[in-house]
Amino acid sequence: EFLHSTAQRTTNGTTSTASPFWPIGMSPAALASALPCISGVGSARGQTRTTHARRHPRSALASMTDPAVSTSGGSAKPAKVAVFVSGGGSNLRAIHAATVGQGGFVNAEVVAVVSNLPNCGGVVWAAENDIPTLVYPPKKGEEGLTPAELVEQLKGVHAADYVLLAGYLRLIPAELCRAYADAMLNIHPALLPAFGGKGMHGHYVHEAVVASGARCSGPTVHFVNEEFDKGKIVAQRVVPVLPDDSADDVAAKVLQEEHKVFAHVLAALVDGRIVFRADGVPYIVGLDGVRE
Repeated sequence: EFLHSTAQRTTNGTTSTASPFWPIGMSPAALASALPCISGVGSARGQTRTTHARRHPRSALASMTDPAVSTSGGSAKPAKVAVFVSGGGSNLRAIHAATVGQGGFVNAEVVAVVSNLPNCGGVVWAAENDIPTLVYPPKKGEEGLTPAELVEQLKGVHAADYVLLAGYLRLIPAELCRAYADAMLNIHPALLPAFGGKGMHGHYVHEAVVASGARCSGPTVHFVNEEFDKGKIVAQRVVPVLPDDSADDVAAKVLQEEHKVFAHVLAALVDGRIVFRADGVPYIVGLDGVRE
């Protein structure tokens, strides 16, 4: 069971309220230690952590109240995003719906969809919406791209600024990791670093969460490196896991949060509102100047 509590934090003289779910019997400090980087959890209340911070290079919007972020002025053209999928593509559709061209709040457009399964639902949806599709990696004997060709297609042909992995079930090649360092995000359906790594995807994750007796779960958005689920965490959301929840119940709750948090992080990325601490850990600066 969970109790809903309210925590306040002060940033540069401005007090904001965060309302995470706290497990009964666990203090906010203990949860912050166990689950770092959850939205509203893990930040030092009332402390400034901007020394040597660096901001993601693209900066369409910036917070004037955060000393680590400078304003660039003006409005930027929508960033170009490539999305990788291996399934039905519900996160792809949610990202697309959140873009400015669809009346949303994310200053981006989806310019390509990449999949290892050319007949999956996400690819079919992209084709129906006139979004170019690419195959990587191809099955043996079938057409598709090499790692070098994939980079050339995304960088050269489609001019993609960012890459999103939205339920993509293959390891990303080193060439693409280098080409999109700090510009490629993955969404994982559990609270990393728990329940991650090779083989931990989709329903396997939710079954493992329920079997473990964990009292909470939720999606994690993180930067991508050459290892499964090992990149720096940018944001997390928490949902309760109740004693009688099935894996399907947990999956449904987590998916709802995935659709919201992925677009939220992408908006911060294209706006230049993701800042890196001196130790390389990223965090989001909200439009109100509050660090997340």
